Amino acid sequence: MSISNITVFMPSVLTLIGIPGLESVQCWIGIPFCIMYLIAMIGNSLLLIIIKSEPSLHEPMYIFLGMLGVTDIALLTSVVPKMLGIFWFHIPEIYFNSCLLQMWLIHTFQGIESGILLAMALDRYVAICYPLRHAAIFTPHLISQIASAVTLRAALLVAPCLVLIKFRLQFYHKTVISHSYCEHMAIVKLAAGNIRVNKIYGLFVAFNIAVFDLSFITLSYIQIFITVFRLPQKEARLKAFNTCIAHICVFLQFYFLAFFSFFAHRFGSHIPTFIHILISSIYLLVPPFLNPLIYGAKMKQIRIQMVKIFHS
Repeated sequence: MSISNITVFMPSVLTLIGIPGLESVQCWIGIPFCIMYLIAMIGNSLLLIIIKSEPSLHEPMYIFLGMLGVTDIALLTSVVPKMLGIFWFHIPEIYFNSCLLQMWLIHTFQGIESGILLAMALDRYVAICYPLRHAAIFTPHLISQIASAVTLRAALLVAPCLVLIKFRLQFYHKTVISHSYCEHMAIVKLAAGNIRVNKIYGLFVAFNIAVFDLSFITLSYIQIFITVFRLPQKEARLKAFNTCIAHICVFLQFYFLAFFSFFAHRFGSHIPTFIHILISSIYLLVPPFLNPLIYGAKMKQIRIQMVKIFHS
């Protein structure tokens, strides 16, 4: 039997089934997802308004925080509306090219977020270890270069994933994606051809971004802790440490969920599918949801400005 008789050639439409095994309760799962989405959008929008309107916050740390907020808003907007459409309105169909675009946007924004977390760690490293040189190093020109480099790195690294799927994988066993959004491996596993190259490149991109960024973030905070614990005064140590707590919380929850989702999808055959898909969906929602809450609670300047807004 030829391959064309048992497979579909370049399907124009794919079907996202949401969370396999939980289809009957997806309408209820959509409620907390929608609440988290709204809180994340409002929280990150407030952060952007505060940072833009308050001149005292026009510093590298807060500018990077603003970039993180923009990335979170863009990431959620590319995923959650379609996800809620599946859960609430039973609209699972998505055009093949639209699915590839969503995949590219998701993984690109995730890569940008990882790069911004690295930039924030380096900013704290210079500010605490070399405070007198911080203003001279982190100039507006350097910040704009970092933003451009982080964006281009993620976009260019993820783009070949689209090309490899579009031009290498012509025939598909299935057109139903057992996921709530278009994820790289979920699409690749539909194909009838050899997907080894796609898997290898997907691993290359993930490790290239995550391992590189995580290594330098870890080294930065090790140097920060060494410097902080060498300070003679307890008050100075606490003040320096407090400036890092929010960043540490954010990058820990981001990478913990990222690695769990990544390894579960590739090596977690013993994990029930609905748990993996649920965790993967939560992974996209939790960082944008928690980031403004963490920074609003831990950073005094942000907290003061938020109180002013709600008071007015």
